[in-house]
Amino acid sequence: MEKTHSVSTTILSVIITILGIASFSLCVASEFQRTKWEDLKLDGKLCHLPTSRAFRFGIVALICLCAAQIIGNLIVCRNFCSREKRITSCDARKPTIGGIFLFLSWISFGIAITFISVATSMNKRQPYGKGWLDGECYVVKDGVYLGTAFLVLVNVGSTLASAILTTRKREVDQAKKVYAQL
Repeated sequence: MEKTHSVSTTILSVIITILGIASFSLCVASEFQRTKWEDLKLDGKLCHLPTSRAFRFGIVALICLCAAQIIGNLIVCRNFCSREKRITSCDARKPTIGGIFLFLSWISFGIAITFISVATSMNKRQPYGKGWLDGECYVVKDGVYLGTAFLVLVNVGSTLASAILTTRKREVDQAKKVYAQL
């Protein structure tokens, strides 16, 4: 049973890493494929922007990042739920390093999802008179996708750190339990 958890955690960590690299790469690709000011067409007061490839890349980057976050949190929850309920009230209030990394992963996840979503929606087709917001056309600024790619790396790194630390904590707790029974 112990080896099964360790192997499954390793496999899931590899999957999280692959999804994180995919999301990072798609954010970088979106930076180079996004709509630019040169793509903007004006007809009097009306504007038009075509759909760019960054829209599709951004959607896939969102899916990969969400999947990595869900899988990582499943590992953490499995490790917390598999522990015995012998935690004292003092231990329950003490933040662990794994918990701090989990908090960091959620903060970076929230910011990254917001940036990717907004930037991606701006790269969707903006027809004449029906722009992104209030009928006006908007273009994503330089570096937004690259900044988001950095946040993706922070998110995936902190999610993996939290998953690994909680797995090790569970293994240490189980070893202490076995040792105490001897």
